[in-house]
Amino acid sequence: MKGRPKERIILGIDPGTNITGYGVIRAAGNVPEMITIGLIDLSKYGDHYLKLKQIFDRTIAIIDEYHPDELAIEAPFYGKNVQSMLKLGRAQGAAIAAALTRSMPIFEYAPRKIKMSITGQGAASKEQVAAMLMNILKFKKLDIKLDATDGLAAALCHFYQSNNPSADKAYSGWKDFMKKNPGRVK
Repeated sequence: MKGRPKERIILGIDPGTNITGYGVIRAAGNVPEMITIGLIDLSKYGDHYLKLKQIFDRTIAIIDEYHPDELAIEAPFYGKNVQSMLKLGRAQGAAIAAALTRSMPIFEYAPRKIKMSITGQGAASKEQVAAMLMNILKFKKLDIKLDATDGLAAALCHFYQSNNPSADKAYSGWKDFMKKNPGRVK
């Protein structure tokens, strides 16, 4: 139908070695809508390699169920523990490999970029990100874990980045963010 906005499904993943969070949104034009949000709980697996297999298998299952067009994934950030970063990179690689087996385009975002995109603050807390997501996507806190909202945030960040040619604009602070994004803050 002419004039109807193209619909896209975006899968967002926050990779982790104990919990991997994910969220799926539908984007029709400029309106995002949450489809699902959840966790891949890896805490019962003692072997790191079994955890990677579980991330791969569950990501494939999510892709096969929701048929996303794109994957947005949070990049591991460098901390003081190199071993933790390597494990996070492997977790991210398992999710990316699953998307590649389904020929999905992959978009990677730094944690600060995701937080900035959702809240206007690159150093926002997980709780602030979750609160903004509930406001933007109109869902209630249903005992949702913060790792799940982080996956959802990656999907929404990608939606904003790909829908907004001036997405890399900078904000001088919270007031500037609110002024430039009146529809996202109430």
